[in-house]
Amino acid sequence: MTTNDFLQIGLFLAVLLLLVKPVGSYLALVFADAPNRITRFGGRVERGIYRLCGIASTEEMGWKRYALAMLLFNVLGLLVVYVLQRLQPWLPLNPQHFASVSPDSAMNTAISFASNTNWQGYAGESTMSYLTQMLGLTVQNFLSAATGIAVLVAVVRGFARRSALGIGNFWVDLTRSTLYVLVPLSLLMSLLLVSQGVVQNFKPYVDVPIVQAGSYSTTAKDAAGHDVTTQTAVTTQTLPMGPAASQVAIKMLGTNGGGFFNANSAHPYENPTPFSNFIEMLAIFLIPGGLCYMFGELVGDRRQGWAILATMLLIFIPLTIGLVAADQAGNPALHGLAVDAHASALQSGGNMEGKETRFGIAASGLFAAITTAASCGAVNAMHDSLTPLGGLVPMWLMQLGEVVFGGVGSGLYGMLAFAVVAVFIAGLMVGRTPEYLGKKIEAYEMKMASLAVLLPCALVVIGTAIAVMTPAGVAGIANPGAHGFSEILYAVSSASNNNGSAFGGLSANTPFWNALLGICMFLARFPLAIAMLAMAGSLAAKRHVPESAGTLPTHTPLFVTLLACVVIVVGALTFLPALALGPIAEQLMSAMGR
Repeated sequence: MTTNDFLQIGLFLAVLLLLVKPVGSYLALVFADAPNRITRFGGRVERGIYRLCGIASTEEMGWKRYALAMLLFNVLGLLVVYVLQRLQPWLPLNPQHFASVSPDSAMNTAISFASNTNWQGYAGESTMSYLTQMLGLTVQNFLSAATGIAVLVAVVRGFARRSALGIGNFWVDLTRSTLYVLVPLSLLMSLLLVSQGVVQNFKPYVDVPIVQAGSYSTTAKDAAGHDVTTQTAVTTQTLPMGPAASQVAIKMLGTNGGGFFNANSAHPYENPTPFSNFIEMLAIFLIPGGLCYMFGELVGDRRQGWAILATMLLIFIPLTIGLVAADQAGNPALHGLAVDAHASALQSGGNMEGKETRFGIAASGLFAAITTAASCGAVNAMHDSLTPLGGLVPMWLMQLGEVVFGGVGSGLYGMLAFAVVAVFIAGLMVGRTPEYLGKKIEAYEMKMASLAVLLPCALVVIGTAIAVMTPAGVAGIANPGAHGFSEILYAVSSASNNNGSAFGGLSANTPFWNALLGICMFLARFPLAIAMLAMAGSLAAKRHVPESAGTLPTHTPLFVTLLACVVIVVGALTFLPALALGPIAEQLMSAMGR
């Protein structure tokens, strides 16, 4: 790695850490039980929304009612997105006259955006109308992100409250997440992106003359059965238009990741400059980082929030450095080329395959680590073109459970599930009933935490096994061998951890893949959230247990190390055999010149 690589990573982390406290303090005010200057400022609009929707904002919900409201609301949103895709030829704002999306692809996309995964088996600029992009996909970007924040706030209340029957009101948490957090931040970021050249309009696509005309040939049979070759001149290029900046802003801030264009954030109309690239990376971690500080504020001990944040950074930083270093080292297969001088020249520049020259290796590698550590899935480079060990890092970051920052809300409540497991293990070591934040962790909490931790792992290994054993699953592989297995493993890992990025090279827009990944996305989002809400309801009803000499401090470097080890060990024990068959095997084969 070069000095420039370390400077770019260091600058990103420095800016992020400077913003964690102010963003977290603001979030704590938004979700505080007592009125404050933030909620008073927007109180009139907030109350108007409640009156319009018939919401009793002062009514507390138990965990079952909270979970039911969350589930029904998101299923309804899923159905709306499905209908919009199927009816888009007859709806307005479709200047390109796109046809209906096929039923299997439409359902896959609807589940994807409702679950905050944003897996895309289609090309946005050639499939979705402007209305579908805005009213369907962009709206779900807001609502799925707001749902994740709402569930987290309910879980935090479970730790903070004592002998309480309720964990809040889902509709209030959803409204405040959208009104006070996501909308203002998205508006600000949209303006920044437009200033950098991201498109935001309703124009039809534009045909412009190209600098150098070209041609292509097609061959067809004539009436006599003879091959006839036709030359077609190419003098123009079609430039896609549309309201992209508004969707790009929330896709980053909400850790959604679905691109307006097929190339996602590698497309110059979504991510034109190094500055826009930095803004987009920062936006992915901004709210998850701030939520850690908010957690400490709401439970009455800021050290707890900093400890969780430190655990995330302890895992994220070494893996990011490893990813960038692997791609800076170049493709190991080039060492086996017969033309040594040519190979050395290629190696000295690192692995630039699949990357934009306006970003380079460091910014592309950092983006890949950020988007897979969070459950975002936006990409500014093709992960399929990373070196084998470089590609292993984003794959494993997802497989760790999307808890290293993770999605807005979902990443932190996933990490809290790991924290419960960590204190339970520590309690077994000393022979005491484990405690976390003054609440005893008993059998019920461990069952719910274990379900939240292990469900994504099970979905990945079972889904991958089904895919590799099924002809329809392996039919989409473009690259046989270890890399083809990596493509399948990455796709199922992405869907089962609500990430949405793709390795590439896998033709996944088929009925088999749309069904398999759709099931994984749904089960990875909603049962896990319900399990965490059940744990929150149980914890909220418990009394506070005073600290004693046998209580494990959960804000110390010792606990940070223990928690990081639990996350890593679970990920290693579950996925090391699969990774050995994919990226590790490919690295060894490339090094041996095979």
